[in-house]
Amino acid sequence: MADPATQSPFVSSSFSSGQAQPQVGGCGGAGSASCAAHDLLFWRDVRKSGVVFGLSLLLLLSLAALSAISVVAHFALALLSVTISLRVYKAVVQAVQKSEEGHPFRTYLEMDVTLTPETFQAHAAAVALHLNRALRFLLRLFLVEDLVDSLKLAMAMWLLTYVGAVFNGITLLILAELLAFTLPPLYEKYKVQIDHYVGIARRQTKDLVAKIQAKLPGLAKKKPE
Repeated sequence: MADPATQSPFVSSSFSSGQAQPQVGGCGGAGSASCAAHDLLFWRDVRKSGVVFGLSLLLLLSLAALSAISVVAHFALALLSVTISLRVYKAVVQAVQKSEEGHPFRTYLEMDVTLTPETFQAHAAAVALHLNRALRFLLRLFLVEDLVDSLKLAMAMWLLTYVGAVFNGITLLILAELLAFTLPPLYEKYKVQIDHYVGIARRQTKDLVAKIQAKLPGLAKKKPE
């Protein structure tokens, strides 16, 4: 089994050494959507990541200051202002120059945006798979299949009561986005040092849990036969 100090902190400790581990420098064979998200968070294309980060942050900041209806209305008005202005400008230029360039958004209007039943079913199946896994995981935690894991959840929820008293949902989303777009590049740059200290912390936590399980009967996990 690999040394915990060499494992990525983004990899769950429940993964066995025989399973494929995700690579920091690539998508590790994941789907196109996972690869696109990976490239965005690791700033592979600085312009694209900057646009996505800026627009999403602007949206969250707008939701923090205004209602959702106002944000949607303002974004729609801004988009319509740009498209209508360009449409009128092109129409005036064509009338003056006697040209036949056509509609400025003709290429986009002719794009096929139809959602086929096969595509919908594929996405629905993927969502159902993740939903079933999440439900099974929550069932294990709340029905105390493993007491240690349930106690960990209880401790996390207890800490979140204090977090919720200080931050609201939008503020947490803003902080989460800032961390999502800053931590992956930093981890990629300082991977060796971070993995070293994370490995130490994981070993100490594992030793502490083992001591607690040894002293309290019934907490030890059953080993598969």
